[in-house]
Amino acid sequence: MERDLRPEGLADLEYLDGEYRVVKAGSFVICAVTGVHIPVDALRYWSVDLQEAYANPAVALKRMQETGKTPK
Repeated sequence: MERDLRPEGLADLEYLDGEYRVVKAGSFVICAVTGVHIPVDALRYWSVDLQEAYANPAVALKRMQETGKTPK
């Protein structure tokens, strides 16, 4: 019998270049734009400058354009 021993609930992460550091363990983070829960294991898009997670590349691009970090 296998058990999933990962903590449930919201994780607190520090977003770094190409990786993140777990400040508080949890099973998901929240997309800063859409509010959708992103499983930590599936997290691929975030901003180091804004310290935010994003659900997918289109959402990340939209946020970068809104904040002036990339041309529209």
